[in-house]
Amino acid sequence: MTVPAGGRKARLRAATLHEIHQTARDLLVEQGSGAVTINGVARRMGMSGPALYHYYSGHEELVGAVTATFFDELAAEMADARDAAGDRTVGARILAVCRAMRFWAVAHPAEFGWIFAGPVGARQRRPESVRHQAAVRFERVLLDLTVELWEKQPFPVPTELPGSLRGQLREYCATIDNRLPPEAAHVFLSCWIRLYGLLCMEVLRQLDFAYSDLEPVYEECLRDLSGLLGFAYSGPPPDTR
Repeated sequence: MTVPAGGRKARLRAATLHEIHQTARDLLVEQGSGAVTINGVARRMGMSGPALYHYYSGHEELVGAVTATFFDELAAEMADARDAAGDRTVGARILAVCRAMRFWAVAHPAEFGWIFAGPVGARQRRPESVRHQAAVRFERVLLDLTVELWEKQPFPVPTELPGSLRGQLREYCATIDNRLPPEAAHVFLSCWIRLYGLLCMEVLRQLDFAYSDLEPVYEECLRDLSGLLGFAYSGPPPDTR
């Protein structure tokens, strides 16, 4: 059977894009983010720098695309953990998702640092950018569960918020279609800040002076967050990984 030219070209382009992303990842893991340049990726692939511009207009677009790949990989790990716990309570699924996030981060420190430890350019923050869209997909895994919990079993929220904070939270809530009120969004974001902060300190090895294994500390954090969200904490199953 003859393969339509358009289909073959599309497959070749997809294969090249996959190779570009994998090459960028290899350079990141081996040499750090500074090695991930248009010329560096092209050189590793045996291409010329100008040839790579047929796929990406420049370094920022390449960075955005690779970052989107990492976001989607992390989101898929979290979604798999959520689905594997599909017959359990919402709280148990939230804990499973948070644990999956840590497992991926610890296993992929360079990729986690690439996603979260650097500034985001203005173009990458635009709603139409592939990075922004992937970041939203990642955020929604935990957000959707929090909304489900709020609808089934509203968790405690602050009775008052400072005016400036309430205004910022209203703007944030508009970006998530007002699925949470500002007070509940504040609790959700507070939980995320604690998880993110602890993960960054672990992945960036900022706590090595005191801890050789931060899993118990992470579990202690999850226990605290369970209390904030109003559900019972349960420890990880023995065969989690």
